[in-house]
Amino acid sequence: MTHKEVAQYTLEALKKAGADKAACRVSKGRKDEFNIEANKFSLLRTLFNDSLNIKVIKDGRKGVMQINKLDKDSIIEAVAGCIALTTSAVPDEAEDIAEKGENKNFDMNIGGASMDTLFSRTKDFLGQVRDEFPKIILEGMMTDFNSAKTVYVNSNGVEFNIDSEYYGINTMFSAKDGEKSSSFNYMGACLSSLDKPFMDIDMQRTLLEESVKSLDTRMIDGKFVGKVIVTPACSDMIWDTLLGCFLSDRPLVEGTSRWKDSLGTKVADSKLTMRASPHHPDIIAGERFTVDGYESKDFDLIKDGVLNSFALSLYGANKTGKPRAANTAYDNIEVVAGNTPLAEIIKGIDKGVLLNRFSGAAPSASGDISGVAKNSFYIENGKVTEALKETMVSFNIVDVLQKIVAISSERCVNGYTILPWCCFDGITISGGEPRP
Repeated sequence: MTHKEVAQYTLEALKKAGADKAACRVSKGRKDEFNIEANKFSLLRTLFNDSLNIKVIKDGRKGVMQINKLDKDSIIEAVAGCIALTTSAVPDEAEDIAEKGENKNFDMNIGGASMDTLFSRTKDFLGQVRDEFPKIILEGMMTDFNSAKTVYVNSNGVEFNIDSEYYGINTMFSAKDGEKSSSFNYMGACLSSLDKPFMDIDMQRTLLEESVKSLDTRMIDGKFVGKVIVTPACSDMIWDTLLGCFLSDRPLVEGTSRWKDSLGTKVADSKLTMRASPHHPDIIAGERFTVDGYESKDFDLIKDGVLNSFALSLYGANKTGKPRAANTAYDNIEVVAGNTPLAEIIKGIDKGVLLNRFSGAAPSASGDISGVAKNSFYIENGKVTEALKETMVSFNIVDVLQKIVAISSERCVNGYTILPWCCFDGITISGGEPRP
């Protein structure tokens, strides 16, 4: 069966099994990939990725199931299992599926794979790393071409179809010189073409250079409150935390979000505009329909510092009575560029940190965050100096959003996100005991 035939077959089976409402998403995908380990090609393989996601509502009770086989016997077994799950679920009036809208087809193909070019770009990158960064060890690298045909249907008559293709690259690396070694770092990108060398992807060369510089580190003496520049490589510390702790279903349904009553109010410095932008031309293979069955549209989460929208799914919106978000593409975050070049931001800092990676515990519900700065650098007297060793950064994210010093005019585009360098004040930076 084709992916569309699988979807219709599954939907009819769910209805016959007694579902009041049902939805399914079927995808048939293929990945052709090159793998590199320790600076050498290690594997060429092709993976076929089939998946069927089912959601059913019966008597107000939800059942969900995912399988990776698309034959009729597997589908019938999954349908029966999904219906059975509803019998033990708690009734919840907030559970629902999208109402009928305009059905659409989305063509996101890029002209098919050029595996010869992908191999050449990968080989050239290995050569550049060897020649330009002899101390770098590529612990792992994967380059691939991905294609998929996906359909979403539900019992209200919704249907979306997507044909998509894109290239991907992921690198994980560290530097080594004798007994010295740096902390590992990584970079990932999603590409619509192979027009430029992988070394020229935003931040790739910079992160390699900084790994080499991180072979020699210093520990900051004592503790101070200062400024931290969060780079695009450290997107999880700020932007993912906002989504996870304040804007998405769980914190709003549970009532733990400090912003639960802040819609339409100022929650950040007016310099900040943060968007979910799956349709931005620099976002590759962005979401076109939500997991609930709505067409995805770009929207502002925070606009000029004002909370413009939560990131609620249909369930979260029904549960809280707050508006549903226009998409669920929270991997496709865009932060609008500022007016200050990064070099000027750095010049204005007497003591601070350039933060590339953060290792810490999950943020608290209050927004308190604490962890170790990794692959990061000390800023002193307007210059980026040594790499940092065992340096803690601690702050409350709600507070520091009101203390944005500057947002860079430059942005890093990696096909997933579009992010600038953002400088925050009021962050506690802790090193070792002061020297006598």
